Amino acid sequence: MDYIVRAAADNEHIRAFAATTREMTERAREAHNSSPVVTAALGRLLTAGAMMGITMKGDNDLLTLQIKGNGAMQGLTVTADSKGHVKGYPAEPLVLLPPRETDHKLDVSGALGRGTLRVIKDLGLKEPYVGEVDLVTSEIAEDLTYYFAQSEQTPSSVGLGVLMNKDNTVREAGGFIIQLMPDVSDATIDRLEENLKSISSVTGLLEEGKTPEEILGSLLDGLDMTVLEKVPTEFKCDCSPEKIEKALIATGRDELQSMIDEGKEIEMVCSFCNKKYIVSVEKLERLLNAASRA
Repeated sequence: MDYIVRAAADNEHIRAFAATTREMTERAREAHNSSPVVTAALGRLLTAGAMMGITMKGDNDLLTLQIKGNGAMQGLTVTADSKGHVKGYPAEPLVLLPPRETDHKLDVSGALGRGTLRVIKDLGLKEPYVGEVDLVTSEIAEDLTYYFAQSEQTPSSVGLGVLMNKDNTVREAGGFIIQLMPDVSDATIDRLEENLKSISSVTGLLEEGKTPEEILGSLLDGLDMTVLEKVPTEFKCDCSPEKIEKALIATGRDELQSMIDEGKEIEMVCSFCNKKYIVSVEKLERLLNAASRA
């Protein structure tokens, strides 16, 4: 089961999250039939979105992470709520690149290229919060570390990883976020930095059988960690026929009339999960009538 652990340490001068997300990432891979490098990128961003999402308080709060790059993948979009539900899609799911020559790992940065990371938080206020930074490495974890420092003024360390099997299924996926609160001592920072140096890759720890609790225990060793909650997380799309109908009405009466004039049913596909919806001509006519009354 995929889940997130939220913890605090050093008398709440540190807040921390760790997650295991293999099932979530595999579900996304199946939905988009994505290539290994795209699955790795999407899995990293889904994991980050899930951990960031549970920091929101409201039942209807939404977090969106958008990466736009000039590489072959073009970008990624992930949306998460406060309950551990997350969904996402790549702009181009079938990108194939050779592994990096330096370490033979999947070349996520090469697939994304240079670009921007945007974080949108819709917290029910008049305007959503929007923060945007340039990609610094296009490996996603380091880009989020930079985002937290620049846009939220919160020193952070982010680790994200996806390990693929040779048959293109997901073997392991997960990540962590460690954040320093104001008034943290230099001694605590030094200890945390030493702990971080001793940690191998996230997927390496997961392959060893480490749980999110144990990963945080290593990261926060000697810093009096307290686990605050354990939250189930999953890839979950909330598309529905009703939402598809609203989207069609939003296209306007002229567009609806044009579809009706063609005399054929239309197929709508959800970007997030690739579920297909067939809308008949009769349904289009009813939607046109509804749009005309609005």
